[in-house]
Amino acid sequence: MKDDVWARDEIQSPCVKLCVVHPEARLCVGCYRTIEEISVWSRLSHEARAALMAELPGRADRLQKRRGGRNGRLDRSDG
Repeated sequence: MKDDVWARDEIQSPCVKLCVVHPEARLCVGCYRTIEEISVWSRLSHEARAALMAELPGRADRLQKRRGGRNGRLDRSDG
């Protein structure tokens, strides 16, 4: 017996289980959604989910990655 009752035609969450909110960009570093978008995901229509999914890849550049730690911030022209 095939169980079609649980088959759904909906866009799955973009969550990759790396749930950390970037303190400045206020985006999840795993899926690039805001806290508000994450909290309403289950209530969004198919069209709203599709629109959000299309927008997410463009948000990646908003997350500035720190490189070099303290030494990367020091002015190296003195030495």
